Parts: sequence; C-alpha cells; structure tokens
Amino acid sequence: MRERLYGRNPVYETLRAARRRFYRLWVADGVQVKGSLRAALRLAGEKGVEVQRLPRRKLDALLGHAHHQGVVLEASPYPYADLDAMLALAAKRGEPPFFLLLDALQDPQNLATLLRTAEAVGVHGVLLPLRRTATITPAVVNASSGASEHLLVAQHNLAQAIDRLQARNVWVVGLEGSAEAGPPEAVSLRGALALVVGSEGRGLRRLVRQKCDALLRLPMRGKMESLNAAVAGSVALYLAWQQRGWDGRSN
Repeated sequence: MRERLYGRNPVYETLRAARRRFYRLWVADGVQVKGSLRAALRLAGEKGVEVQRLPRRKLDALLGHAHHQGVVLEASPYPYADLDAMLALAAKRGEPPFFLLLDALQDPQNLATLLRTAEAVGVHGVLLPLRRTATITPAVVNASSGASEHLLVAQHNLAQAIDRLQARNVWVVGLEGSAEAGPPEAVSLRGALALVVGSEGRGLRRLVRQKCDALLRLPMRGKMESLNAAVAGSVALYLAWQQRGWDGRSN
C-alpha cells in the first residue's frame, strides 16, 4: 500500500523526517525550484528517490485535485508508533513525559492543527482512539505542514492507555468547559502530563472523563460559549509548556 503526499513543505518535512519508505517524487513541468521544493529535491537525490517531471494536469489527475503546489511524493503509509516508544523518547530526552490524547476527534483539520501545535511544544507522543476518529491521512499531513512526520502518534484504547500512564505517575488532565473543571491557575500542568482533548461538540467520552485526574477549563470573557477543539487544545498545550518552564525552547 502506498500514499501520495503533496504540498511543498509537507513533502520536504516527510523526506527530512525519513520515517517512511519513498518510491518516487513527481514534480510539475515548469514549476519554480526554490525554497522547500529545492530542499526536497536535494533530499530526494541524497536518498536515491526517483524524480519524475510531469505535466501539471497529470499531477492533478494523480491526486484528484490541484492542491499539490507542483510536487507529489509517493511513500509508504504513515508509521504509527506505540506508547512504549513515546515513553522511551521522553526518557531519552531526560524530560517528564508530555502526551496529547485526542478523544475521537472527527475533523481532519482540527487533528492537523493539534498535531502542528503538539510538535511545536515538544510533545513526546499523541494518542488516537482505535476507531471513530480522524487519522493521519495525506490531507492531514498537508494541513499540518508536515508536522505529523516528526511526531510519534499511536492508535490505542484510550481508557487502557490512561491506566498505563497513571501507573507511570503521569498526571492526566481532561480539557472541558464544565463547571466542575478548574481554571488554569488551579490545575497543575507541570511534570509528567497527559492532556486529553475531546471531540467536537460531544467533548470527552464518559469513561475517559472519569479516568482523568483533573479537569481543566479555559476562562472565557466574550459572548461565545466555547472555543473550537483545536484552538482550545492548542491553548492548553502552550499553558502546559509554560508551566513546565518552557523546557527545551530554541529561542
């Protein structure tokens, strides 16, 4: 089975991460070779990936749409990881575990946004449910600008994953807007942490919610009752990174 990844930056980041097998790189005739496309072609050459020039209309036909920015990479499917690999990554970095659990998120764009934020703040791994959830598709890779390729993402029974994390002394915090949830100043996001973000509309499922050690509510002062799941999750991830002392920031 093969996937076709598209977009200049997503293709470049996929080649840079080098976690998939690569079969060929298609580039549209007449496209300007600069920036991330130039870097992608350099990496393709270093990795021995076949590069083919095609008329743009043929690239459109390969994907069924024209959002490829003149470049398409044929590669193996997304390499899902497991929880042990995520814990090992935290240990390798010498950092307390920092995980993002997405409880049946449905919108691929929301998933992509949260993956991009998770990568930006140094999350060690992202856990998705085994079913009824958005997964890492070429569209998600594109929308995340390739951030998904640098993350460890696992598919797991979330209730069981929470049990395993709590057995490792990981503090599990669910994000929701109920009156039972505490504001940021009342909820610890320091140390070993798993932040759980619920699905659009429905929020956290009952069993997942019950297993959380604490619930976090983002304060609102405007007229809207809630934030989009991806926005709320991204804000919470940055709050957690801030409480962790901005560990490992590059600037």
